[in-house]
Amino acid sequence: MKKFMDKDFLLETETAKELFHDYAAVVPVLDYHCHIDPQEIYENRQFENIAQVWLGGDHYKWRQMRSNGIDEYYITGEASDWEKFEKYALTLEKAIGNPLYHWSHLELQRFFGIDTPLSTKTAKEIWDKANAMLQQDDMRVRSLIKKANVTLICTTDDPIDDLKWHKLIKEDESFDVQVLPAWRPDKAVNINKPDFMAYVAKLEAAADMKIDSFADLKAALAKRMDYFAANGCSVADHGLDYVMYVPASDEEIETIFAKKKNGETLSNEEIVKFKTAIMLFLAQENKKHDWVMQLHYGCKRDNNTTMFDKLGPDTGFDCISNEAPGAQLADFLNAVNANGGLPRTIIYSLNPGDDEMIGTIIGCFQNSDAIGKIQQGSAWWFNDNKTGMQKQMTSLANLGLLGNFVGMLTDSRSFLSYPRHEYFRRILCNLVGGWVENGEFPYDMDLLAPIIKGISYNNAIEYFGFDLEKK
Repeated sequence: MKKFMDKDFLLETETAKELFHDYAAVVPVLDYHCHIDPQEIYENRQFENIAQVWLGGDHYKWRQMRSNGIDEYYITGEASDWEKFEKYALTLEKAIGNPLYHWSHLELQRFFGIDTPLSTKTAKEIWDKANAMLQQDDMRVRSLIKKANVTLICTTDDPIDDLKWHKLIKEDESFDVQVLPAWRPDKAVNINKPDFMAYVAKLEAAADMKIDSFADLKAALAKRMDYFAANGCSVADHGLDYVMYVPASDEEIETIFAKKKNGETLSNEEIVKFKTAIMLFLAQENKKHDWVMQLHYGCKRDNNTTMFDKLGPDTGFDCISNEAPGAQLADFLNAVNANGGLPRTIIYSLNPGDDEMIGTIIGCFQNSDAIGKIQQGSAWWFNDNKTGMQKQMTSLANLGLLGNFVGMLTDSRSFLSYPRHEYFRRILCNLVGGWVENGEFPYDMDLLAPIIKGISYNNAIEYFGFDLEKK
């Protein structure tokens, strides 16, 4: 029997162990998509206790606590931090096979040197030790980032953001990790939302111009993209229900925008036509700026309206959607490609059933603009577990070139989440090591080392074009 989560955790063969320890484990972490707060990085926040850094805003953990029958009082309510931590420990006792069990213990091991499994029996001991360590200066936010060997972070930022905190971090010579903004214009796309026009008013203020038409909206967004580019942005991210393609004339889109501005109700067809039009525009602008375009889709959000009314979005009430027609994704990419060319594009679906579909679509649009120009993104959200990662990488290997894959992203709001990269790298090495030991690929480290180090780190540096010497 193997020891619980030892140095060879998830590594089943000698080749897998060699690939991980000699190659994957030695390269840094590039966090090209996350949801952490740049203000907390600039201010170098110090957390009072492990519950604050572990449970605050982490809807992964909240979902499982609800699944364990924990009252909301101990999840997002007014319970003390200790009570919340204790209830999470109780939940982990049932989390066999869940990635949270592995992530949580990797975080305890890597940041706190705690090898003891967390349970209600050990919760107080772990609480006291972790909290004592968090009071040390070398456990503030910036040190946590440095301990995880992170070289660059891309946050997720709305077009109206003034990017104040990114500017201040850039000017601070005492911190050498780049923290760059990433463009996330979802609120300008979601014309179906009741607060769309209120958001347009905020965009008017940020862009310092009136928005009375769809043409004005595009001009305001283009102006803000120029501002983001001037402040180091080179990545766009789009959260979509699905990638839509129902084209319409400029005149028709202007009519749809005018109806929304006048408070009229839009039909589903009008909504889809508007979203198609604005995404086509944004894709062209991404190409113009030479930004990487990320498309995240396949999520049905805020399903529990009772809890949404109490807690708002991103609180653990989303699910996988199967309403993602592959034909529209292909037609959208084709339309962008035919009108100025596709930017480098990463496609993520929340539905693991889309892996093969994405794998075949990306092959239609590869060219010499970039190695692996169109990427299938890493197993995302509900899929960033052992099974989901193995499935995504196996599908990509079957249908494309796994060796060009840009690898893992954190996609987290927690400063302790970087061991998820280690988790991914262990799964990658075990998968590849198994193929080698099964005689499916030669045991040749001159070939294997660049593949493993590339997927773990180097491919993303080349793909995104980040200048790690620049601060």
